[in-house]
Amino acid sequence: MGSYTGHVRPGGTPGVHELAHLIMTKLSVGGSWDNNVYLLRCRYSGDQLVVDAAAEPERIVATCGDGPVRYIVTTHRHADHWRALSAVAAGTGATTVAHGDDAPAIAVPTAQEVRDGDLLRFGDVELEVIHLAGHTPGGIALLYDDPTGPPHLWTGDSLFPGGVGKTGSPEEFASLLAEVTHKLFDRLPDETWVYPGHGDDTTIGRERPHLAQWRARGW
Repeated sequence: MGSYTGHVRPGGTPGVHELAHLIMTKLSVGGSWDNNVYLLRCRYSGDQLVVDAAAEPERIVATCGDGPVRYIVTTHRHADHWRALSAVAAGTGATTVAHGDDAPAIAVPTAQEVRDGDLLRFGDVELEVIHLAGHTPGGIALLYDDPTGPPHLWTGDSLFPGGVGKTGSPEEFASLLAEVTHKLFDRLPDETWVYPGHGDDTTIGRERPHLAQWRARGW
């Protein structure tokens, strides 16, 4: 994995995670909000995809460089994850993407609505959309099944080190925990790398032993 640690600071040096076919750059933006923005680039074609244009649009666009940005994916409808979306979309010409259940609540129009199981392709890279209802009705994760190593998963605010994302009711918590358990933990191997919407990275294996604890505490 080289020197990539998954830890970045607001306004600090981005983290770069180099895989065989994919190069990912992680930025922390927005000051106290400490939102993560991820730029995914196909190593061979240069095609790119942005996960959550949260803030600091000039910095995001500058990080994209000259490579074509095909998509900007918004993982869920909360405004701290799309405050820079309009400017980044205008600056790159990328297609805006979100789940159909959250798209109406995002102020920037969604050009391409996605559902569970849909695929997004840019260059030689393919990401699977995984719908995780609970934090918001249309929250999604993006899965890259690396043909040369462990899977990689961008989870928005649905899964973090230490628990699932914040929910507003017991019913929403039960929904999110069930979705995360069934669609992520029951499916993916322990070595799956997890990139959340805020803070440091984790792995499925690091979090798996704590599922029962999360269920018992109710958050």
